[in-house]
Amino acid sequence: MSNYQQLLDTITAKGNLRRLPDDAPAGLIDLSSNDYLGLGANRRLMDDFLATTHGDNALLTSAASRLLAAVQSPYKALEQLLVDLYRSASVVLFNSGYHANSGLIPALAIPGTQIIADRLVHASIIDGMRLAGVPFTRSRHNNPGQMEQLARKALDGGATRVILIAESVYSMDGDRGCIEEMIDIKERLGKDRVLLYVDEAHAVGVLGPQGLGLVAASPRAAEVDVVVGTFGKALASMGAFASFSNPEVAQWVVNTARSLIFSTALPPLNVAWTLTTLRQSLSMDSRREHLNALSARLADGVASVTGNETTPSHILPIIVGDANRAVALSRRLAERGFKVLPIRTPTVPPGTERLRVSLSAALSMDNIDGFINALKEVL
Repeated sequence: MSNYQQLLDTITAKGNLRRLPDDAPAGLIDLSSNDYLGLGANRRLMDDFLATTHGDNALLTSAASRLLAAVQSPYKALEQLLVDLYRSASVVLFNSGYHANSGLIPALAIPGTQIIADRLVHASIIDGMRLAGVPFTRSRHNNPGQMEQLARKALDGGATRVILIAESVYSMDGDRGCIEEMIDIKERLGKDRVLLYVDEAHAVGVLGPQGLGLVAASPRAAEVDVVVGTFGKALASMGAFASFSNPEVAQWVVNTARSLIFSTALPPLNVAWTLTTLRQSLSMDSRREHLNALSARLADGVASVTGNETTPSHILPIIVGDANRAVALSRRLAERGFKVLPIRTPTVPPGTERLRVSLSAALSMDNIDGFINALKEVL
């Protein structure tokens, strides 16, 4: 057991020790939540939902994996709504974004496949690539030129197909992926030889038409083979989905994705709640506009304090470059009434440790101005 303590001592010295936190003190303004639309604390919506929920939708457990569960109607209702919204061939639900990426990618990586992913994709995608058992490469961030070069090299080297993976909004930087450029690559290299996979975890509910994400905003959305979205962020629930342009691919995933096959399905009550929040979100353009305005105000304020220009986004990193300093700044901001948690290695590369600010439409402009003033004090 002493080896574990030595390892813990090592990461402690580097400022990277993590502990499960207690409840946040009352009164803190939360700038570390993924509740982008502010639905998570909407008690009226929750009360109305619980008052009208009954029958199979009210069950607190599925009691089996999705392939074995006796109750299927809540899942099928949510999947059908998503099929209609995304104009896709099929949709499959997963228990989380992590379950989706770690199960989908190995299932899609049939023999002869090589994977090329943006360097800053989420850890769940990286783990999915490792589990896939096929060659994979990580291209420079938002560099479609290198992604295409690597794809050509893979195909010339004997791969029969490449999977290109990116995010539409990157979780630690808040910038947007190169979706249109990836579609261009697919058209140049051959649609039968390239599969496009886009994770929209931080865009669903926030961006695109009706908050459906950035792929849905593209006139060539049908060229993206797999779109992954989550319910645990803007939609204030839990779970995830994968939307497929090809029904055969979806059926293959149902038969081979281990995270789907070997996990107890989400509780029907939770799925029914997701259906409620999704429907509500479709008409929340005013909240999305407010969130955009908050993002612009935050970007301007952070630039005025740090001197670094940033692109407005509901996720904004303040790069510190040192884990211990990031922890100290987070603590000092909490003393001033703002919860902004430090992001450290291995979540981000060494030397890019940061405070990650994530916004909610439930916040006000005064909240943003107060945070900027607090940031001036601690920096």
